[in-house]
Amino acid sequence: MNPLVDQIVSWIMVFSGSLIPALIIVFLIGLTGLKEITKYEAYNTFFYKLNPVTKFIFLIAVIALISTTIWWIGAIFSSILLFSFLTLKDGVKRFSYASFLFISSLLGGTWDTAPFLSYQALQRAFPNQNFTVIWVFPSYFTVMGYDKELTLQALFFALQVSFRVAPLILSGLLFVMTTSTAEIFRMFTKVKVPIPITFSVLVGVRTIPRIFELLDTSVKMQYIRGLGYGKPKFVQSLLIVEAIFLAIVPTIVYLFKGAKNMGISAATRGFMAYPKRTSLEELKFTRLDYYFFVIIALIIAVAIIANILGFGRTISTAGGF
Repeated sequence: MNPLVDQIVSWIMVFSGSLIPALIIVFLIGLTGLKEITKYEAYNTFFYKLNPVTKFIFLIAVIALISTTIWWIGAIFSSILLFSFLTLKDGVKRFSYASFLFISSLLGGTWDTAPFLSYQALQRAFPNQNFTVIWVFPSYFTVMGYDKELTLQALFFALQVSFRVAPLILSGLLFVMTTSTAEIFRMFTKVKVPIPITFSVLVGVRTIPRIFELLDTSVKMQYIRGLGYGKPKFVQSLLIVEAIFLAIVPTIVYLFKGAKNMGISAATRGFMAYPKRTSLEELKFTRLDYYFFVIIALIIAVAIIANILGFGRTISTAGGF
């Protein structure tokens, strides 16, 4: 192939590998979608009724399962978690947002890993196999950490790694969307987490959807003020990237103002005035929680059995990871 064409295609692969996941988030999920899947809204289905401690233990069980078993178990569990979004408030809409985020994480995670895998690492994962080279990067790409040859086995290995990350993202979102900050506070208090750590976590949980809300508001204000006026619709849609970039500074300013107001609000309510706090509503475990503990026990059992049967996280002779 023409060396110039090799150069062009290689750089297209570099940029598209990171750009495509970003475009999925910007255009298919959007700031509104990111806000929807990171904020809590009260509802009355299964996950909302669970004790937050139960959901937190479930999150730990998911981490244990995914980090100690073979990749396809993570793929199956990702599908189960993804369809669980249908049980939430506005389930179909949130399922679509979560699906796009899931696809974006797989694509982004695969490309962020595959080009950097060395031949020695792939030999350990796929012993006694002939590698299928699908592209050869220019030699100077090694300066950026790229391996010169991109193989089909590298892409498959990287996809396996991505299937370890995706379930953690989905289970974390399920926890955040179905648990109020008050419930998180009571949960942390029950398990004796220090109040400063509890407060930091609550601020983080409350701030994440706020960031997307402020960015969305700032972007809309720029369009109202004439951003992209008179230009074709296709160009206007692409200008959202510029609008998001310009919205970063005002968003940070509003967040700092909000942090100041939050501090004043906490102080006027006597936060940390006493070493211990009382609660009008105690956390209780219902029959639904005990049923869910059975599911958690099954998840742990699957992890143990998978490791006994040779489907653990260690690299096997069959090339599993």
